[in-house]
Amino acid sequence: MAHPVPSAPGRRTNAPLPSAIGANVAPVQHTGHASLPTVEEISAGGVVVDMSDADLRVAIIARLNRGGRLEWCLPKGHPEGKESNEEAAVREIAEETGIEGRILAPLGSIDYWFTVSGHRVHKTVHHYLLRATGGELTIENDPDKEAVDVAWVPIQELARKLSFPNERRIADLAKEVLPEDRRRP
Repeated sequence: MAHPVPSAPGRRTNAPLPSAIGANVAPVQHTGHASLPTVEEISAGGVVVDMSDADLRVAIIARLNRGGRLEWCLPKGHPEGKESNEEAAVREIAEETGIEGRILAPLGSIDYWFTVSGHRVHKTVHHYLLRATGGELTIENDPDKEAVDVAWVPIQELARKLSFPNERRIADLAKEVLPEDRRRP
């Protein structure tokens, strides 16, 4: 009889790998068996939708992972100073996509673990649904130059375009949370 293989402690089998490590990390005590120190990392971002477009286009970015592979993802980044997660999401989306937005609803958070440079990172990303209010699609304002491309994608195709399963689930939730008159069959 076959038995399932347990996953490593704290590891999710469908966890995405991060595109970059941010500067805002705080050491935390780790009581597990791992010998590596652990840091907590917070990011915020989300799904910014052009509600004036019949296809309900969403602005997403492409980043190169550590292996040089292109990964399409939702824009996100670390809060700066005393910024709230909501403020960070609005700012990061504008910086990485060129699109300004207004938060309509929270979409939830995802978290995952990864190891880099001799330490483990527990990252939590808070996602929001935003209505696009202005701007032009560009990566020129990304101060960290992490985004290598940006695109409008119809919301119905969004989950197929995103690289990470957790972000695909956020995209599906965004479709459900949209105002009733803006949902597509």
